[in-house]
Amino acid sequence: MKGKRVLITGGAGYLGFHLGQNLPQTGVSFLAFNDIAPFIENEYPEGAMLIKQDVRDPEGMYKLIHDNKIDIIIHTAAALPLWPREEIYSTNITGVRNTLTQAQKCGVERVIFISSTAVYGVPDKHPLVEEDKMVGVGAYGETKIEGERICEEFRQQGMCISIIRPKTFIGTARLGVFQILYDWVDSGKRIPIIGRGDNLYQLLEVNDLVQAIILAGSSDPKLTNDVFNVGAQQFEQVRQDVGALCNFAGNGSRVLPTPAKLVKGTLALFEFLRISPLYKWVYGTADKDSFVSTAKIEKKLGWKAKMSNQDALINSHKWYLEHKDELEHAKSGVTHRVGWDQGILKFVKKFM
Repeated sequence: MKGKRVLITGGAGYLGFHLGQNLPQTGVSFLAFNDIAPFIENEYPEGAMLIKQDVRDPEGMYKLIHDNKIDIIIHTAAALPLWPREEIYSTNITGVRNTLTQAQKCGVERVIFISSTAVYGVPDKHPLVEEDKMVGVGAYGETKIEGERICEEFRQQGMCISIIRPKTFIGTARLGVFQILYDWVDSGKRIPIIGRGDNLYQLLEVNDLVQAIILAGSSDPKLTNDVFNVGAQQFEQVRQDVGALCNFAGNGSRVLPTPAKLVKGTLALFEFLRISPLYKWVYGTADKDSFVSTAKIEKKLGWKAKMSNQDALINSHKWYLEHKDELEHAKSGVTHRVGWDQGILKFVKKFM
């Protein structure tokens, strides 16, 4: 990306933060970040543009892209599963179409769209490859599929668009649902896993995702104008990966297998009553195999993951331990950069 002028939509989010930490090292000449959420300004590179701008606003996005002569757009902006359904559809569909429309008008060289492996739903075959059927679960999965379809529409009109489907990515500063896990582990609690924990559930370290994005933004457009799965290349059964985190804590925390049907039914009831932050995609897939093939991005772009599931979990937990005192006084929310209100899970924790 050397010498390029780059815009990161959704730049106040977790991935936007990490892109801001890493892209300056690639030699970009200009970085802009837009979001409707507030920025923590001292966390971003000196000289970067931080602007409150909604991706659904045609005039505002055109002005942002045109006036700053943007070469590459990394579209990370998305409403997450805990957001209201109408916001998810509006941001994840209207926002994508508008961003691509304005990028096309301004002659942007390439766009990198951050999708999700949620587009595969809960499949019965693994590993998943990019050509497998897409079946969205919930509003988030459905809108990510539609976002990809919009990308393909603009690709057919001549635009260069990389679609990246990352597995759940974690690392330094990752909170959200993982903050609940880290809190329980740090408290020496038994960690309930849905089912026996003998399923394979692939994660991804955020810096490995960043490297995939950098390759998509700097490699030959003939290679990058495609869809790519990204996930850890070393992962074990859930009970082994979570068990390694418990062993790292060294305080008696350990994995506790549970009856899957009973726990899923209970969590579904908690979700219906709105007393738990865990939504269907989290608990509905937790006892299933979930892993993708990364052969395409390895072959076409030369990407390799540096971190295993266990590396990523432990690395992320270390950051949590270093910051837990300040996190205790922070407000909860619904993004990956803040802790979630545990609701009834805080009560359950007492008995673990």
